[in-house]
Amino acid sequence: MSVLTVNDVSIRYMVGNFKHIGLKDYVIRRLKGTYEVKEFWADRHVTFSIDKGDMLGIIGTNGAGKSTLLKAVTGIMVPTEGTIRHTGTIAALLELTSGFDNDLTVRENTYLRGAVLGYTRKFMDDAYDEIIRFAELEEFQDTPFYQLSSGMKSRLAFSIASLVNPDILILDEVLSVGDGAFRAKSEEKMREIISSGAATILVTHQIEQVRLMCNKVLWLHKGEQKLFTDDVQGACDKYEAFLEKRLQAQKKKVAEQRKNAERLYAEKAKEYREQAAAQKAEKSETKSR
Repeated sequence: MSVLTVNDVSIRYMVGNFKHIGLKDYVIRRLKGTYEVKEFWADRHVTFSIDKGDMLGIIGTNGAGKSTLLKAVTGIMVPTEGTIRHTGTIAALLELTSGFDNDLTVRENTYLRGAVLGYTRKFMDDAYDEIIRFAELEEFQDTPFYQLSSGMKSRLAFSIASLVNPDILILDEVLSVGDGAFRAKSEEKMREIISSGAATILVTHQIEQVRLMCNKVLWLHKGEQKLFTDDVQGACDKYEAFLEKRLQAQKKKVAEQRKNAERLYAEKAKEYREQAAAQKAEKSETKSR
């Protein structure tokens, strides 16, 4: 039975200059017919479903509509068209380092972040040592948060967030935090959550993570659904071939631009030499007279 069903979902943004004008200007432009609002469809006709224990990898280049789709799944946004239905609780690990206070210590921020996520004080007391150990911050518990590196902040955020036990878990690039060793550890932690029965959605640019961890793939491109399949290896092969073709096209375009620039430079240089030679000849002719 599906725990999440997305049916023909489209999400539209209204793009205009309404944020940069006052009420008076808005009314005047509406009366004059000079006020313009454009539609931008971030996602168009997206359909997929996942079952308990599934791990769906969502792939696509920047601007594909991945993050917008996740906002709709988590309930932050309402689809313009289509429906999204789910059973059970949803936990989303999107912006890991949000919700921290730079002036508080690591210890204080751990409890603060736990409270934001809805954990009780007793739960945090019991889990605190495990959180710090997993984040590898034993020596920094009383250090002000602003003194931590971005990697250390992300490790702490992931460690706290990974305590969740939802029915549907959404991960947006969170498995890329920290160094190689910590990434491997975070991937293993996610496998534990998945093995507990949670359905998981992973958004990442790391195709190898999709190959190793996912059993379904959704490929978005400029808001359009390219494919949804359980043939993970085949989908990843197609996506990487698409990226390679795109890269080669960009290289060809750059080469053509460079060639045109060199040709223009050569033409200008030739024109300059001809002008210089003509001026020199004119001066010589003037002197001979």
